[in-house]
Amino acid sequence: MSQPANPPSLRPDLANAQVQSDLRKGQPNIGMVSLGCPKALVDSERILTRLRAEGYGISPEYQGADAVIVNTCGFLDSAKAESLDAIGEALKENGKVIVTGCLGAEPDYIREHHPNILAVTGPHQYEQVLDAVHSAVPPSPNPFVDLLPAAGVKLTPRHFSYLKISEGCNHKCKFCIIPDMRGKLASRPVHAILREAEKLAESGVKELLVISQDTSAYGLDRKYSTHPWKDREVRSHITDLARELGQIDPDLWVRLHYVYPYPHVRDLIPLMADGLILPYLDIPFQHSHPDTLKRMARPAHTAKTLDEITNWRAACPDITLRSTFIVGYPGETEAEFQHLLDWMDEAQLDRVGCFQYENVDGARSNDLPDHVAPEVKQDRWERFMEKAQAISEAKLQAKVGTTQQVIVDDIDEDGIATCRTKADAPEIDGNLFIDEGTDGLNVGDLVDVVVDEAGEYDLWGALQ
Repeated sequence: MSQPANPPSLRPDLANAQVQSDLRKGQPNIGMVSLGCPKALVDSERILTRLRAEGYGISPEYQGADAVIVNTCGFLDSAKAESLDAIGEALKENGKVIVTGCLGAEPDYIREHHPNILAVTGPHQYEQVLDAVHSAVPPSPNPFVDLLPAAGVKLTPRHFSYLKISEGCNHKCKFCIIPDMRGKLASRPVHAILREAEKLAESGVKELLVISQDTSAYGLDRKYSTHPWKDREVRSHITDLARELGQIDPDLWVRLHYVYPYPHVRDLIPLMADGLILPYLDIPFQHSHPDTLKRMARPAHTAKTLDEITNWRAACPDITLRSTFIVGYPGETEAEFQHLLDWMDEAQLDRVGCFQYENVDGARSNDLPDHVAPEVKQDRWERFMEKAQAISEAKLQAKVGTTQQVIVDDIDEDGIATCRTKADAPEIDGNLFIDEGTDGLNVGDLVDVVVDEAGEYDLWGALQ
């Protein structure tokens, strides 16, 4: 339903983003603050890549930047507040601010709070952002000096990258306004995605995180058209795309996010069992009770979903299932919530996030009757998380003594390595920590680790 507050590693203004540090004399310099989900982060990378191609320098700091772009999130009131705070901070620290992103779809709302911003554009309006930058800070390119890196500008660590395969969404969930902000499903041509993935792998990326609003619907708007790739024709379909991504490099991790449980998702499971893509599905179930799902305007075949989960695990025993849920949705009764807890006992999902329902300006759910009291939402959230935590702890305990391949995300000054298993996506899932014997390890390495300890959400281990 929502995204958590941005961790420092997804804020290029707070992180060690891969940006140009040595400016030539007279080179215009642009700062960037990127808020919201990974899809917005990809938008930020595209904007910065275009700016670098035009000769702009990219600054990780407010000071010294000729202007600052704030890529906002506008999904929830809490996200809007974070975006407004970030705009205010940029105005205070720099003074020249261009706003883009999802909250940019409400320019009057932004200007009401911050009238001194230079310009406002909506989500994925790259050309308008560039026009605003040109007006505020004219380009001064030097074609003999300003060479764009082959993989473009990346705001994530060098060893993993988000790969956006489509924009928009055709669903009409009552609690969501993303289709209003980002439009209907618009899939990228399959060969363009594969070409980008290949370039990312060639540049040293070890993990691709495939993202969109509805990954399983990829290519539907294109009627699953085919395109030439290498020596064959490939459909614009998630199964074909996943198969091709898995053949780029045998060591490349390919992780699928935001996969709706359509029947054809079962065709992805053999690719996971064969090791072409990671055995990991991020599926936004949102709830289990048919009546709640009906009020959300979402598919309500929960019994079939449990059968699908059983079949997925039979075909690929190592599969990790991640999902998010909403508690306290308007009209949710205690019986409906208890149904969700019982469903969790049966589904035994590996990774779970939960959000308390909150109104969003423009969402149809605002007008539903029987809104749940805040104290009831809080109580249900606590009970849900207690259930999810117990399931997570038991599943992680079962991994003690096993050998897991991990990717190294960070090594601190004390030599402690923060890693992730194939069951863990960056920023949202758990970690595996190696406390000793990390000499010679580098960020981005893929290594085998024997798990010797488990917590509620994290693992500890030693190099094999």
